[in-house]
Amino acid sequence: MYAEERQQAIAVEIRERGRASVAELSERFSVTGETVRRDLAVLHRAGSVVRVHGGAVRLDVAAVVDEPDLSERESAHRPQKTAIGIAAQRFLPTVGGSVLFDAGTTTFAAAAAIGGDVRHQFVTNSLPIAATLTGLTRSSVVLIGGRLRPKTQAAVGADAIDAIARLHTSVGFIGANGLTLAHGLSTPDIDEAAVKRAMMAACDRVVVLADSSKINRQELAGFGAVEDIDVLITDDGIDPAFADALSAHDIEVVTA
Repeated sequence: MYAEERQQAIAVEIRERGRASVAELSERFSVTGETVRRDLAVLHRAGSVVRVHGGAVRLDVAAVVDEPDLSERESAHRPQKTAIGIAAQRFLPTVGGSVLFDAGTTTFAAAAAIGGDVRHQFVTNSLPIAATLTGLTRSSVVLIGGRLRPKTQAAVGADAIDAIARLHTSVGFIGANGLTLAHGLSTPDIDEAAVKRAMMAACDRVVVLADSSKINRQELAGFGAVEDIDVLITDDGIDPAFADALSAHDIEVVTA
């Protein structure tokens, strides 16, 4: 296939799907990631697609690909996130257990809801969550280091992934920007997806915290299949048919 033909095929795929990552396109067209990046650069200059970190998106969805700032996300669906955070408390381990908190506003709500008398070892890559958990004087907090993403105030990158790989925790509270049956869990940023993937591998039990606006939504970077989830805590806006489908995968669905 000539470069022009491949570029046209890539443009068609992105128009049909809305978005695609470099890794997906590299596998689909049996070329290197660098070749795909050059193709996307050509298509971007031609106005056919919009380049984003890790891939490209269709023109009409480009305006919504960028993540909202932390303050915007904190105010969105706040009552649902608060309820989800409270519901998450029953999945805390027994005294002395270890708990991993992924960065995110819903996971922050779960951390903020923890009572002061608990005795746990907490691990997180989130500055806001770490600051909240340090108020629990009978517990200890480990803050994962790495490159700090200003939008989420989360540590990401190779250093963060290496540190997480050396850990083993009783339970992990994981956030997500999207969850579908076909593609599982996803988030807009590839670096955050890599950290989330490492976190899920480090936990005995994976508890996903996501309000119903994230259901049947797919973002650019996937980090886990439906089968990787043990518990989903969401709000009562979830489609009952979707909840039933998750239950069929032996996932406990909790509506807060």
